[in-house]
Amino acid sequence: MFEIRKPIPYEEALDKVLKIERHKKTINMNIDEAGGYTLSEDIVANTPIPLFDKSPYDGFAIRSEDTRHLDKETLKSIEFNVVDHIGAGFESRHELARNEAVRIMTGAPIPRGADCVVMFEQVKLSDDESTFTIRKSFEQGENVAKQGEECNIGDILITEGTMINAGVIAVLKTFGIQSVHVCRPLSAVVVATGSELVDDPNQSLKPGQIRNSNSPMIKHLLESIHVEVCEAHYVFDDLATTIKTLKNLQNNYDIVITTGGVSVGDFDYIQQAYEALNAEVLFNKVAMRPGSVTTVATTDEAVLFGLSGNPSACYSGFYLFVYPFVRNHLNHEHITLPVMKCSLKEDFTKANPFTRFIRANAYVDETGQWCAKLAGFNKSNAVTSLAHTNAFIVLPGGTRGFQHGDVVDMMLITNH
Repeated sequence: MFEIRKPIPYEEALDKVLKIERHKKTINMNIDEAGGYTLSEDIVANTPIPLFDKSPYDGFAIRSEDTRHLDKETLKSIEFNVVDHIGAGFESRHELARNEAVRIMTGAPIPRGADCVVMFEQVKLSDDESTFTIRKSFEQGENVAKQGEECNIGDILITEGTMINAGVIAVLKTFGIQSVHVCRPLSAVVVATGSELVDDPNQSLKPGQIRNSNSPMIKHLLESIHVEVCEAHYVFDDLATTIKTLKNLQNNYDIVITTGGVSVGDFDYIQQAYEALNAEVLFNKVAMRPGSVTTVATTDEAVLFGLSGNPSACYSGFYLFVYPFVRNHLNHEHITLPVMKCSLKEDFTKANPFTRFIRANAYVDETGQWCAKLAGFNKSNAVTSLAHTNAFIVLPGGTRGFQHGDVVDMMLITNH
Protein backbone atom coordinates (compact mmCIF):
# COMPACT_ATOMS: atom_id res chain seq x y z
CA MET A 1 0.00 0.00 0.00
CA PHE A 2 1.36 3.44 -0.91
CA GLU A 3 2.43 5.32 2.21
CA ILE A 4 2.17 9.09 2.58
CA ARG A 5 5.05 10.26 4.72
CA LYS A 6 5.13 13.56 6.57
CA PRO A 7 8.51 15.31 6.18
CA ILE A 8 10.13 16.95 9.19
CA PRO A 9 12.68 19.79 9.04
CA TYR A 10 16.33 18.81 8.79
CA GLU A 11 17.12 20.48 12.12
CA GLU A 12 14.44 18.42 13.87
CA ALA A 13 15.71 15.21 12.26
CA LEU A 14 19.28 15.99 13.32
CA ASP A 15 18.12 16.70 16.87
CA LYS A 16 16.46 13.27 17.02
CA VAL A 17 19.72 11.64 15.89
CA LEU A 18 21.78 13.51 18.48
CA LYS A 19 19.42 12.39 21.26
CA ILE A 20 20.12 8.72 20.54
CA GLU A 21 21.90 7.35 23.61
CA ARG A 22 24.26 4.41 23.44
CA HIS A 23 26.55 3.06 26.14
CA LYS A 24 30.11 4.28 25.62
CA LYS A 25 32.82 1.68 26.15
CA THR A 26 36.38 2.71 26.94
CA ILE A 27 39.69 0.92 26.59
CA ASN A 28 43.21 1.72 27.77
CA MET A 29 45.77 2.07 24.98
CA ASN A 30 49.46 2.76 24.65
CA ILE A 31 49.73 6.18 23.03
CA ASP A 32 51.99 4.80 20.29
CA GLU A 33 48.97 2.84 19.04
CA ALA A 34 46.23 5.35 19.87
CA GLY A 35 46.39 7.64 16.84
CA GLY A 36 42.90 8.33 15.48
CA TYR A 37 41.16 7.21 18.69
CA THR A 38 39.17 9.62 20.85
CA LEU A 39 40.09 10.46 24.44
CA SER A 40 37.55 9.39 27.05
CA GLU A 41 39.28 11.37 29.79
CA ASP A 42 40.77 14.80 30.34
CA ILE A 43 44.56 14.97 30.24
CA VAL A 44 45.94 16.91 33.21
CA ALA A 45 49.44 18.37 33.56
CA ASN A 46 51.60 16.41 36.01
CA THR A 47 54.49 18.93 35.85
CA PRO A 48 54.81 22.62 35.04
CA ILE A 49 55.91 23.65 31.54
CA PRO A 50 58.57 24.92 31.30
CA LEU A 51 59.97 22.74 34.06
CA PHE A 52 62.43 25.50 35.01
CA ASP A 53 63.32 29.06 34.06
CA LYS A 54 65.15 28.75 30.75
CA SER A 55 66.49 30.76 27.86
CA PRO A 56 64.37 30.99 24.70
CA TYR A 57 67.36 32.37 22.77
CA ASP A 58 71.06 31.91 22.23
CA GLY A 59 72.82 34.66 24.18
CA PHE A 60 74.17 35.58 27.61
CA ALA A 61 72.50 35.24 31.00
CA ILE A 62 73.18 38.29 33.20
CA ARG A 63 71.88 40.20 36.24
CA SER A 64 69.44 42.95 35.22
CA GLU A 65 70.58 45.16 38.10
CA ASP A 66 74.01 45.52 36.45
CA THR A 67 72.37 47.34 33.50
CA ARG A 68 70.08 49.78 35.28
CA HIS A 69 72.25 52.88 34.70
CA LEU A 70 72.50 52.28 30.94
CA ASP A 71 70.67 54.63 28.58
CA LYS A 72 70.79 54.32 24.79
CA GLU A 73 70.74 58.09 24.43
CA THR A 74 74.01 58.55 26.38
CA LEU A 75 75.78 55.90 24.28
CA LYS A 76 77.44 54.55 27.41
CA SER A 77 78.26 50.84 27.58
CA ILE A 78 79.16 48.29 30.23
CA GLU A 79 81.47 45.28 30.00
CA PHE A 80 80.63 41.79 31.21
CA ASN A 81 83.00 38.92 31.85
CA VAL A 82 81.95 35.53 30.44
CA VAL A 83 82.48 33.01 33.25
CA ASP A 84 80.77 29.90 31.92
CA HIS A 85 79.19 28.35 28.80
CA ILE A 86 76.15 26.02 28.87
CA GLY A 87 73.87 24.36 26.33
CA ALA A 88 70.44 22.72 26.58
CA GLY A 89 70.51 19.74 28.93
CA PHE A 90 73.21 21.23 31.15
CA GLU A 91 73.27 23.74 34.00
CA SER A 92 75.90 26.14 35.25
CA ARG A 93 77.34 25.66 38.72
CA HIS A 94 78.40 29.28 38.79
CA GLU A 95 76.39 31.88 40.71
CA LEU A 96 76.74 35.20 38.95
CA ALA A 97 78.41 38.12 40.63
CA ARG A 98 78.45 41.74 39.52
CA ASN A 99 79.08 42.20 35.76
CA GLU A 100 79.43 38.47 35.15
CA ALA A 101 77.67 36.52 32.41
CA VAL A 102 77.10 32.93 31.33
CA ARG A 103 77.02 32.15 27.62
CA ILE A 104 73.73 30.27 27.26
CA MET A 105 72.07 28.33 24.45
CA THR A 106 68.36 28.00 23.72
CA GLY A 107 66.62 25.73 26.23
CA ALA A 108 69.34 25.84 28.89
CA PRO A 109 68.32 26.69 32.48
CA ILE A 110 68.94 30.21 33.74
CA PRO A 111 72.01 30.18 36.08
CA ARG A 112 71.75 31.17 39.72
CA GLY A 113 71.92 34.91 40.17
CA ALA A 114 70.87 35.65 36.58
CA ASP A 115 67.41 37.01 35.83
CA CYS A 116 67.48 38.02 32.15
CA VAL A 117 69.08 37.06 28.83
CA VAL A 118 70.89 39.25 26.31
CA MET A 119 70.61 37.90 22.76
CA PHE A 120 73.81 37.50 20.72
CA GLU A 121 72.83 40.24 18.31
CA GLN A 122 72.52 42.72 21.20
CA VAL A 123 76.17 42.51 22.33
CA LYS A 124 79.60 43.49 21.05
CA LEU A 125 81.96 40.56 21.66
CA SER A 126 85.68 40.88 22.29
CA ASP A 127 88.00 39.09 19.89
CA ASP A 128 88.62 36.23 22.30
CA GLU A 129 84.90 36.17 23.30
CA SER A 130 85.80 36.33 26.98
CA THR A 131 84.02 39.67 27.40
CA PHE A 132 81.27 41.67 25.72
CA THR A 133 79.68 45.09 26.06
CA ILE A 134 76.03 46.20 25.89
CA ARG A 135 74.47 49.65 25.69
CA LYS A 136 70.89 49.09 26.86
CA SER A 137 69.30 48.24 30.14
CA PHE A 138 67.39 44.98 30.72
CA GLU A 139 64.42 44.24 32.94
CA GLN A 140 64.11 41.35 35.36
CA GLY A 141 62.66 38.36 33.44
CA GLU A 142 63.40 39.83 30.01
CA ASN A 143 64.01 37.09 27.42
CA VAL A 144 63.36 34.37 30.02
CA ALA A 145 60.86 31.54 29.63
CA LYS A 146 59.50 31.30 33.18
CA GLN A 147 58.74 28.03 34.93
CA GLY A 148 55.04 27.19 34.53
CA GLU A 149 54.25 30.06 32.15
CA GLU A 150 52.73 27.61 29.64
CA CYS A 151 50.93 25.44 32.18
CA ASN A 152 51.10 24.36 35.81
CA ILE A 153 50.42 21.10 37.65
CA GLY A 154 46.70 20.33 37.54
CA ASP A 155 45.92 22.36 34.43
CA ILE A 156 43.68 20.58 31.90
CA LEU A 157 45.76 20.19 28.76
CA ILE A 158 43.40 18.24 26.49
CA THR A 159 39.72 17.61 27.04
CA GLU A 160 37.72 14.42 26.73
CA GLY A 161 36.44 13.97 23.19
CA THR A 162 39.63 15.12 21.47
CA MET A 163 40.86 12.88 18.67
CA ILE A 164 44.46 11.78 19.17
CA ASN A 165 46.60 13.23 16.40
CA ALA A 166 50.29 14.08 16.09
CA GLY A 167 49.93 17.22 18.21
CA VAL A 168 48.15 15.33 21.01
CA ILE A 169 50.84 12.64 21.00
CA ALA A 170 53.52 15.34 21.28
CA VAL A 171 51.79 16.72 24.39
CA LEU A 172 51.38 13.27 25.94
CA LYS A 173 55.05 12.45 25.35
CA THR A 174 56.08 15.80 26.86
CA PHE A 175 54.45 14.80 30.13
CA GLY A 176 55.69 11.21 30.09
CA ILE A 177 52.18 9.78 29.66
CA GLN A 178 52.43 6.28 28.20
CA SER A 179 48.79 5.16 28.02
CA VAL A 180 45.37 6.80 27.93
CA HIS A 181 41.73 5.84 28.14
CA VAL A 182 40.00 6.12 24.77
CA CYS A 183 36.52 5.44 23.44
CA ARG A 184 36.16 2.05 21.84
CA PRO A 185 35.39 2.72 18.18
CA LEU A 186 31.85 2.10 17.04
CA SER A 187 31.39 -0.85 14.72
CA ALA A 188 29.36 -0.65 11.54
CA VAL A 189 28.16 -2.74 8.64
CA VAL A 190 26.97 -1.53 5.25
CA VAL A 191 24.19 -3.29 3.38
CA ALA A 192 23.51 -2.39 -0.23
CA THR A 193 20.00 -3.29 -1.40
CA GLY A 194 18.76 -3.64 -4.95
CA SER A 195 18.48 -6.44 -7.50
CA GLU A 196 20.02 -4.14 -10.10
CA LEU A 197 23.37 -3.92 -8.29
CA VAL A 198 26.51 -5.75 -9.40
CA ASP A 199 29.41 -6.05 -6.98
CA ASP A 200 31.90 -8.00 -9.10
CA PRO A 201 33.91 -5.49 -11.20
CA ASN A 202 34.71 -8.26 -13.69
CA GLN A 203 31.08 -9.14 -14.30
CA SER A 204 29.53 -7.75 -17.46
CA LEU A 205 26.44 -5.65 -16.91
CA LYS A 206 23.13 -6.93 -18.19
CA PRO A 207 20.38 -4.53 -19.29
CA GLY A 208 19.05 -2.65 -16.25
CA GLN A 209 22.04 -3.42 -14.04
CA ILE A 210 24.47 -0.92 -12.46
CA ARG A 211 27.64 -1.30 -10.44
CA ASN A 212 27.49 -0.90 -6.66
CA SER A 213 29.29 2.31 -5.74
CA ASN A 214 27.45 3.13 -2.51
CA SER A 215 28.89 0.38 -0.31
CA PRO A 216 32.58 1.13 -0.95
CA MET A 217 31.88 4.86 -0.68
CA ILE A 218 30.16 4.57 2.72
CA LYS A 219 32.76 2.09 3.94
CA HIS A 220 35.53 4.56 3.15
CA LEU A 221 33.63 7.44 4.77
CA LEU A 222 33.11 5.41 7.95
CA GLU A 223 36.78 4.49 8.11
CA SER A 224 37.72 8.14 7.65
CA ILE A 225 35.97 8.94 10.96
CA HIS A 226 37.52 5.89 12.65
CA VAL A 227 34.52 3.57 12.70
CA GLU A 228 35.36 -0.13 12.46
CA VAL A 229 33.70 -1.49 9.33
CA CYS A 230 33.28 -5.08 8.23
CA GLU A 231 33.01 -6.14 4.63
CA ALA A 232 29.81 -4.80 3.08
CA HIS A 233 26.77 -6.99 2.53
CA TYR A 234 24.40 -7.07 -0.42
CA VAL A 235 20.76 -8.17 -0.63
CA PHE A 236 18.35 -8.52 -3.52
CA ASP A 237 14.96 -6.83 -3.43
CA ASP A 238 13.37 -9.54 -1.30
CA LEU A 239 11.56 -8.78 1.96
CA ALA A 240 12.34 -12.05 3.78
CA THR A 241 16.02 -11.87 2.91
CA THR A 242 16.20 -8.21 3.93
CA ILE A 243 14.60 -8.91 7.32
CA LYS A 244 16.83 -11.91 8.00
CA THR A 245 19.97 -9.99 7.06
CA LEU A 246 19.18 -6.97 9.23
CA LYS A 247 18.14 -9.14 12.19
CA ASN A 248 21.48 -10.93 12.15
CA LEU A 249 23.59 -7.81 11.64
CA GLN A 250 21.94 -5.66 14.31
CA ASN A 251 23.09 -8.14 16.95
CA ASN A 252 26.74 -7.77 15.97
CA TYR A 253 27.23 -4.10 15.10
CA ASP A 254 26.56 -0.72 16.69
CA ILE A 255 25.50 0.80 13.38
CA VAL A 256 23.72 -0.82 10.43
CA ILE A 257 23.67 1.31 7.30
CA THR A 258 21.52 0.35 4.35
CA THR A 259 21.67 2.04 0.98
CA GLY A 260 18.53 1.98 -1.13
CA GLY A 261 15.12 0.51 -0.39
CA VAL A 262 13.91 3.46 1.74
CA SER A 263 11.49 5.02 -0.74
CA VAL A 264 7.89 3.95 -1.34
CA GLY A 265 8.37 1.82 -4.43
CA ASP A 266 7.00 -1.68 -4.79
CA PHE A 267 10.42 -3.21 -4.04
CA ASP A 268 11.55 -0.85 -1.25
CA TYR A 269 11.52 -3.08 1.80
CA ILE A 270 13.60 -1.27 4.45
CA GLN A 271 10.59 0.28 6.20
CA GLN A 272 8.87 -3.12 6.48
CA ALA A 273 12.10 -4.71 7.68
CA TYR A 274 12.35 -2.11 10.46
CA GLU A 275 8.80 -2.98 11.51
CA ALA A 276 9.72 -6.67 11.63
CA LEU A 277 12.67 -5.80 13.90
CA ASN A 278 10.34 -3.82 16.21
CA ALA A 279 12.61 -0.85 15.57
CA GLU A 280 11.61 2.63 16.69
CA VAL A 281 11.54 4.77 13.55
CA LEU A 282 12.66 8.30 14.45
CA PHE A 283 11.77 9.68 11.04
CA ASN A 284 11.32 8.43 7.48
CA LYS A 285 11.14 11.64 5.50
CA VAL A 286 13.12 14.87 5.86
CA ALA A 287 12.31 18.22 4.30
CA MET A 288 15.56 18.32 2.36
CA ARG A 289 16.99 17.66 -1.07
CA PRO A 290 18.58 15.32 -1.94
CA GLY A 291 17.83 12.35 0.30
CA SER A 292 14.37 13.28 1.58
CA VAL A 293 13.56 9.59 2.14
CA THR A 294 16.48 9.14 4.56
CA THR A 295 15.24 7.03 7.46
CA VAL A 296 16.72 6.53 10.93
CA ALA A 297 15.55 3.92 13.45
CA THR A 298 16.85 2.28 16.61
CA THR A 299 16.66 -1.11 18.26
CA ASP A 300 18.04 -2.15 21.63
CA GLU A 301 21.11 -3.42 19.83
CA ALA A 302 21.86 -0.99 16.99
CA VAL A 303 21.21 2.32 15.27
CA LEU A 304 19.81 1.83 11.77
CA PHE A 305 20.50 4.41 9.07
CA GLY A 306 18.47 3.94 5.91
CA LEU A 307 20.24 6.04 3.27
CA SER A 308 19.07 6.69 -0.26
CA GLY A 309 20.23 4.42 -3.05
CA ASN A 310 21.03 7.45 -5.21
CA PRO A 311 24.81 8.01 -4.80
CA SER A 312 24.75 11.76 -4.19
CA ALA A 313 21.80 11.52 -1.80
CA CYS A 314 23.55 8.64 -0.02
CA TYR A 315 26.71 10.75 0.32
CA SER A 316 24.76 13.71 1.70
CA GLY A 317 22.85 11.50 4.12
CA PHE A 318 26.09 10.21 5.58
CA TYR A 319 27.45 13.66 6.37
CA LEU A 320 24.13 15.05 7.57
CA PHE A 321 23.23 12.19 9.95
CA VAL A 322 25.80 9.39 10.36
CA TYR A 323 28.77 11.73 10.75
CA PRO A 324 27.22 13.85 13.56
CA PHE A 325 25.90 10.74 15.34
CA VAL A 326 29.39 9.23 15.52
CA ARG A 327 31.06 12.47 16.62
CA ASN A 328 28.38 13.13 19.23
CA HIS A 329 28.76 9.62 20.60
CA LEU A 330 32.50 10.24 21.01
CA ASN A 331 31.93 13.60 22.75
CA HIS A 332 33.69 15.62 20.07
CA GLU A 333 33.54 19.37 20.62
CA HIS A 334 32.48 19.98 17.01
CA ILE A 335 29.74 17.54 16.03
CA THR A 336 28.47 18.70 12.65
CA LEU A 337 30.36 19.96 9.63
CA PRO A 338 31.46 23.58 10.12
CA VAL A 339 29.13 26.15 8.56
CA MET A 340 30.48 29.37 7.04
CA LYS A 341 29.46 32.03 4.60
CA CYS A 342 30.58 31.82 0.98
CA SER A 343 30.05 33.61 -2.29
CA LEU A 344 28.08 31.61 -4.86
CA LYS A 345 30.06 31.53 -8.09
CA GLU A 346 27.27 30.50 -10.45
CA ASP A 347 23.52 30.82 -10.75
CA PHE A 348 21.24 28.26 -9.11
CA THR A 349 17.79 29.14 -10.32
CA LYS A 350 15.89 26.05 -9.16
CA ALA A 351 13.26 26.75 -6.49
CA ASN A 352 13.81 25.14 -3.08
CA PRO A 353 10.62 23.85 -1.45
CA PHE A 354 12.88 21.96 1.00
CA THR A 355 16.33 22.83 2.35
CA ARG A 356 18.77 21.91 -0.37
CA PHE A 357 22.31 20.60 0.21
CA ILE A 358 24.17 21.06 -3.07
CA ARG A 359 27.43 19.23 -3.64
CA ALA A 360 30.01 21.93 -4.14
CA ASN A 361 33.64 22.65 -4.82
CA ALA A 362 34.76 25.27 -2.29
CA TYR A 363 37.90 27.38 -2.46
CA VAL A 364 39.41 30.61 -1.15
CA ASP A 365 39.80 33.34 -3.75
CA GLU A 366 42.58 35.94 -4.08
CA THR A 367 40.83 38.22 -1.56
CA GLY A 368 40.70 35.49 1.09
CA GLN A 369 36.95 34.96 0.74
CA TRP A 370 35.39 31.52 0.66
CA CYS A 371 33.70 30.80 -2.67
CA ALA A 372 31.76 27.79 -3.94
CA LYS A 373 30.47 26.48 -7.22
CA LEU A 374 28.54 23.35 -8.09
CA ALA A 375 30.77 20.28 -8.13
CA GLY A 376 29.20 19.03 -11.35
CA PHE A 377 26.02 17.34 -12.51
CA ASN A 378 23.60 18.02 -9.69
CA LYS A 379 20.83 15.41 -9.66
CA SER A 380 20.52 13.04 -6.69
CA ASN A 381 21.48 10.03 -8.81
CA ALA A 382 24.72 11.72 -9.91
CA VAL A 383 28.02 10.10 -9.02
CA THR A 384 30.73 11.86 -11.04
CA SER A 385 30.32 15.14 -9.12
CA LEU A 386 31.29 13.39 -5.87
CA ALA A 387 34.92 13.26 -6.97
CA HIS A 388 35.00 17.07 -6.88
CA THR A 389 32.92 17.65 -3.75
CA ASN A 390 34.47 19.18 -0.63
CA ALA A 391 31.47 21.11 0.66
CA PHE A 392 27.69 21.49 0.59
CA ILE A 393 26.05 24.75 -0.39
CA VAL A 394 23.05 25.10 1.93
CA LEU A 395 20.00 26.81 0.42
CA PRO A 396 16.98 27.26 2.73
CA GLY A 397 13.54 25.97 1.86
CA GLY A 398 10.99 28.38 0.52
CA THR A 399 13.45 30.23 -1.72
CA ARG A 400 13.17 30.71 -5.48
CA GLY A 401 16.76 30.36 -6.52
CA PHE A 402 20.05 32.21 -6.14
CA GLN A 403 22.39 34.08 -8.44
CA HIS A 404 26.12 34.43 -8.98
CA GLY A 405 27.58 36.56 -6.19
CA ASP A 406 24.91 35.84 -3.58
CA VAL A 407 26.28 35.09 -0.11
CA VAL A 408 25.01 31.73 1.16
CA ASP A 409 25.77 29.20 3.87
CA MET A 410 28.25 26.41 3.18
CA MET A 411 29.10 23.25 5.11
CA LEU A 412 32.78 22.42 4.68
CA ILE A 413 33.54 18.71 4.60
CA THR A 414 36.23 17.82 7.10
CA ASN A 415 36.90 14.74 9.23
CA HIS A 416 39.31 16.46 11.59
